[in-house]
Amino acid sequence: MGVLSDHPELALFLCLALGYLLGKVRVGPITLGGICGTLIVSLLLGAWAKIELDADVKTIFFALFIFALGYMAGPQFFANLNRKSLRFFALCFIELVSVLGLAYLLAKVFDLDVGTASGILAGAATESAVVGTATEAIGKLPDLTAEQISTYQGHVATAYTVCYLFGLVTIVIYTSQIMPMLLRINLRDASRELWEKMRGSGGGGLESDEREALPGLVGRTHLVTLADGRTVGDLESAFGGRVTVEAVQRGSKSLTPAPDLELVLSDLVLVVGRRADAIAAGRVIGPETPGIPGVDTPLATSQVAMTDPSVAGKTLDSIRSTHPEFARSGVYVTDVLRGEQHLPANGETVVERGDVVTLVGARSGLNRIVAKIGTVAKNDSTDFIYLGLGIALGSLIGQLVVRLGGVPLSLGTGGGCLISGLLFGWFRSRRQTFGAFPPQAATTIKDMGLAVFIACTGLTSGPQAWPLLKEYGALLPFAGIAMVLVPATLSLVVGRKLLKIEKPLLIGAIAGQQCSTPAITSVTQVAQSSVPMLGYTITYALSNFLLPLTGPILVGVLGA
Repeated sequence: MGVLSDHPELALFLCLALGYLLGKVRVGPITLGGICGTLIVSLLLGAWAKIELDADVKTIFFALFIFALGYMAGPQFFANLNRKSLRFFALCFIELVSVLGLAYLLAKVFDLDVGTASGILAGAATESAVVGTATEAIGKLPDLTAEQISTYQGHVATAYTVCYLFGLVTIVIYTSQIMPMLLRINLRDASRELWEKMRGSGGGGLESDEREALPGLVGRTHLVTLADGRTVGDLESAFGGRVTVEAVQRGSKSLTPAPDLELVLSDLVLVVGRRADAIAAGRVIGPETPGIPGVDTPLATSQVAMTDPSVAGKTLDSIRSTHPEFARSGVYVTDVLRGEQHLPANGETVVERGDVVTLVGARSGLNRIVAKIGTVAKNDSTDFIYLGLGIALGSLIGQLVVRLGGVPLSLGTGGGCLISGLLFGWFRSRRQTFGAFPPQAATTIKDMGLAVFIACTGLTSGPQAWPLLKEYGALLPFAGIAMVLVPATLSLVVGRKLLKIEKPLLIGAIAGQQCSTPAITSVTQVAQSSVPMLGYTITYALSNFLLPLTGPILVGVLGA
């Protein structure tokens, strides 16, 4: 115990290791997760040994976490601020009003202190970021002593832990098991039917663990027996630009496939295009042959950010038709990435500004097209200038105080960094030539920042945990369950009866409004499809921004 007290860094990283180990324990479809596991371990360790950590450690790591969270959610958050997504925004509004109202009601009825009420709000909403914003807001209340601030901040962590456990179990079971029964659907069948409808296809959708067995873009070599006398340009025109001739071999000579090159019997022709088109080319050229050494051409791959406003809101087919360089240069779109979500690269996919598309084709053709539709996405190393300026600006925003009916409200460092992260992430997505923050780096910073903050909170709050549990033991589980069921049930009724949201999307959206990754994981397992994720990503991005702001609001109202 003396070693841990003398070396708080040892206790801190021990909490991370043991907490994430505890978080991996699985009971059915439910796991606690590393953050909740870390908080449990740190509370126990803090109650056992007196460990003092500099308060600035919490502030710094929370700022890193919340900025990274906002940066990653920014592009999708602003993209969802449109008329089409308003119905999903309504679900997030229900969540916000419900959890704030219930937390305030419980505080008044049971005479809860501001720390316990805030912890109930954070835990029942299963939103760890609220712990940080509420804890920070409590530290700025003017009429509290240093001892009261420490006690109330400890109550936040303890109440969060208990309510989180019950809230997590409730949202997982409610969304994955009970909601399909209430909606009278088989979630697996409903998801596949919706997927087929969205694709406009009669075939079945892919399961969540399935991938296409055959790549869409291929090269095929054909022996000229039918195209004798036709030019390369004629051949490509016959397929409407859907295939391109990349190489021609005549005897031992390799010829440049210029549009006016005339093909003769026994030429070997390499065509590149979508699988069906490349195979169908045999009906015009001649029989397919095995790959012949020398009849090949390297294809380059480039990830391009769609920054040209003229491509925003258009389908891939429309972009190809308005940019004939795609057909002439033999360049194909093989993937569309929006935020962290991969979209199908078919002709009906609508591209938005900031999307990153993967182009495959000859290098010269790639360069011509990139110059017209966007810019090569640079995301190989973190731009620390952009990162540092963003966090500094967020800290400044957090110092602003707004009075609402005489109640001083401040976002604090956490809320300010969340807003700056959203803005900096969105601005980066508009022109991705600066401000790089690779997804792997952003995820690491986000997870590490929150984990360290939670560990620091638990270690300093351990001594207050047991007295709070004895005082409010029965109330905390009840609050955790009730504050999940009320907004989720309201959203289920409103989403189906008034907003007419498709049932699989609605279930995913309710998991998203709760910011519950375990819930959507369980839902997709039951559905055996990723279709519910389409609803989840919209509400998750919105709630990730809005829920952390409820912490300072509740603290400001109760502390007035």
